[in-house]
Amino acid sequence: MNNVNVKLLVGLGNPGVEYEHTRHNVGVDFLYELASAYAITLSSENKFYGITGRGYIEGRDLRLLFPTTFMNLSGKSVLAISQFYKIRPDEILVIHDDLDLSPGFMKLKNGGGLAGHNGLKSIASCLGTQNFLRLRFGIGKPPSKDVISWVLGHPLPQDRDNIQKAYATAQKAIGVMFKDGLEKATALVNGFKI
Repeated sequence: MNNVNVKLLVGLGNPGVEYEHTRHNVGVDFLYELASAYAITLSSENKFYGITGRGYIEGRDLRLLFPTTFMNLSGKSVLAISQFYKIRPDEILVIHDDLDLSPGFMKLKNGGGLAGHNGLKSIASCLGTQNFLRLRFGIGKPPSKDVISWVLGHPLPQDRDNIQKAYATAQKAIGVMFKDGLEKATALVNGFKI
């Protein structure tokens, strides 16, 4: 039996050309790839402070969202759309970057800590809970203590290749999640090796 009730997929990142395809934007990059694969049109929606779309993945009616509020205010956008469509926190999947995973590695899990991620902190604060699904894409740790320059920089070519491979498997896993359930999707994502 499929126990997944996800109704909203949120890809985190920062708006503007200077942030396109940076490490911090892997969540929104994946969201755009997913939208393209399933022919879901994304367009700006001021009342949700973001770019949104609606479509079907494996027969599931879903909404996609890229908050354009900047990362540390992502919760404002997520709260607006979830209140409008009456989507519960446990029906939301947030896709984001993770410093603790190497590029190409990823994790799918429900709830958990916020790991100092400003986007997650904002969402948890606005929703009043950390009980939402996360799909984390590894971007690796910076060689120096300058985390801001690292997350706002572009991945090295080899890292970018590894992230792209992870995207392909994650895209498959999203389909599996709606078809066969969260457990099988989690096994596919968490078991992925480059």
